[in-house]
Amino acid sequence: MTLTPDLTTTDVGTALDRYRTMREIRSCEEAAATLYAAGEIPGFVHLSVGQEAVAAGVCAALDQTDVITSTHRGHGHVLAKGIEPHGMFAELMGRATGTCGGFGGSMHIADPHRGVFGANGIVGAGLPIAGGAAFSMRLRSQSRVAVCFFGDGAVNTGAWHEAANLISLWRLPVLLVCENNGVSEFSRTEDQHPVGFAERAKGYGIEHVRVDGNDVDVVHAAAERLVAGIRSGGPPVLLEAMTHRIRGHYEGDPQRYRDPVPVPDPLERARVRLVARAGEETLARIDDEITADVTAAIEAARAAPYPQKSRMLELGDVRSVVADHAATAEEHLDGTRQSGSRSVRAALRDALAEDERVFLAGIDVGAGGGVFGASRGLAEEFPGRVLDTPISESAILGLAVGAAMDGLRPVVELMYLDFIGVCLDQLMNQAAKLPFMTGGATTVPMVLRTQFGVGRSSGSQHSQSLEAMLAHIPGLVVAMPATPEDMYGMIRSAIELPAPVVVIENRLIYEKKGRLPRPAHRTPLGKARVARPGRDVTIVTASRALQTATEAAEQLAAEGIECEIVDLRTIAPLDHETVLASLERTSRLLIVTEGVTDFGVGAEIAARAVDAGFWTLDAPVRRLSGPPTPVPYSPVLEQAWLPTADDIVREVRDLCRDAF
Repeated sequence: MTLTPDLTTTDVGTALDRYRTMREIRSCEEAAATLYAAGEIPGFVHLSVGQEAVAAGVCAALDQTDVITSTHRGHGHVLAKGIEPHGMFAELMGRATGTCGGFGGSMHIADPHRGVFGANGIVGAGLPIAGGAAFSMRLRSQSRVAVCFFGDGAVNTGAWHEAANLISLWRLPVLLVCENNGVSEFSRTEDQHPVGFAERAKGYGIEHVRVDGNDVDVVHAAAERLVAGIRSGGPPVLLEAMTHRIRGHYEGDPQRYRDPVPVPDPLERARVRLVARAGEETLARIDDEITADVTAAIEAARAAPYPQKSRMLELGDVRSVVADHAATAEEHLDGTRQSGSRSVRAALRDALAEDERVFLAGIDVGAGGGVFGASRGLAEEFPGRVLDTPISESAILGLAVGAAMDGLRPVVELMYLDFIGVCLDQLMNQAAKLPFMTGGATTVPMVLRTQFGVGRSSGSQHSQSLEAMLAHIPGLVVAMPATPEDMYGMIRSAIELPAPVVVIENRLIYEKKGRLPRPAHRTPLGKARVARPGRDVTIVTASRALQTATEAAEQLAAEGIECEIVDLRTIAPLDHETVLASLERTSRLLIVTEGVTDFGVGAEIAARAVDAGFWTLDAPVRRLSGPPTPVPYSPVLEQAWLPTADDIVREVRDLCRDAF
């Protein structure tokens, strides 16, 4: 529906506040254009000149504790939510006093303490995060609201559809605000959408409200009513604000894709309306005050220092965070034995019981107990905190990111590691980078549980070992437990770590039995272990390759060759020290994993061994992993693809042939 509220009762003081916000946004954006042209702002700049009424009108209806997510064109949103001009300009200039310490820049301004969960350089990415923040609010019975600003082009993304579906299904307290400026980057909206926004909203059972986005009073009246309804327990709503982007998609855009059409300037429209009520002198005073404030903010930003290089390493390298928590991990096991799948379930149950911030979500993890039964019975024991989701991996990962930023400790399940490709943005560009891009203003303490495994004829799309790909993403911790005990201990440690952790479980270990972990048991992340001491050759393994290497080591021991086996446990960060210490004892190194050999984890370990351990080597470093093909389906071919104990025995014999 189209909303045209009665504006005759609008309080003049409130109207002046909204005008002040719009004037501040306009002044800052015009100054940013000048600074960018002069080379004082690097990178990309996307300005919201002409769209000020949407930001000012919506954010005026919010409380400080409410949350917003924004877009690459987010300066207006963050200013309207309370970020000060100095912080914004310093951030645009890459200075240490910027809102994000100079680590975010124009497209990534954030201040979680003010409820700004980030402008975002990925179109549509803020929608799943807003859903996660809203779920956190609902789980804790808070009367807060999450607002997600996005452009008309974002509704074509999978993230929009997945998030809208989940937000509607769970009736999360979200106001979806579409700034429909008629252009998606360089394309006209009518050339991009087969149906309108009302029809799209209807498809997900979401109320659609359309307003004149160039009239701040109209926008505010609509937002105030909609936010109040959502805050009191009403369903989510899509607010479509019809607005206009006066400048191009980015600064320097020649805008050949559209004809110049005169449109009402939202700032001038508000000014004309207020002159009759507050007087020209009042508005001129506001204009002068903002001009002075913006000038002072720019000068302060210019005088601010650049961030130190040490700060970059401090924020971006998770090794220090992992090391701090690894020091507190302890082993607590008894003699009872249980399977790996039961160890996983015990870890999840104990975490849910001990910490109300923990919740579990994923496809069929609730009523069904998960495809491998790892969460069976937990939904009944912890109602409202073990949730079945739609088949919407991006929405699931975004749920975790937003909820983690809002203070929860989410554990989400990705049924198969192979599916990481359909939700990689939320993991790679959001979870892994937000702590860095916000200058340390937020953490994302979330756990992604997933599994893989070669040996069950699951085929090329359900067997892949992709840990090397994930390990190449700075900001992520990647763990691969090799025993039932570590399945428990790594999950417990991962949940407590203030960083995003991917725990990759091998489904063939679910059937193996190990000692029963007690609730206090923790496996240190970032620390490898010597699983079998030896003197002649070091075999470095990860996940189920430990079992294969152990079988081979027993065969070799009968021949007088003693293998020392190192279980990496954590892939990122890698514990090179334990590997190098073992290499110093044995002088020979074989790395065995179940991934593809080329560009894998073994290559990283081999490079470090040849560098730091060169003078201890008595033989070339060897790698034994899968060939550079997808995992085959046929059992015969699958077994030929997978490294076996006999393969390891052959490689070790060759490495040690000059020593015996």
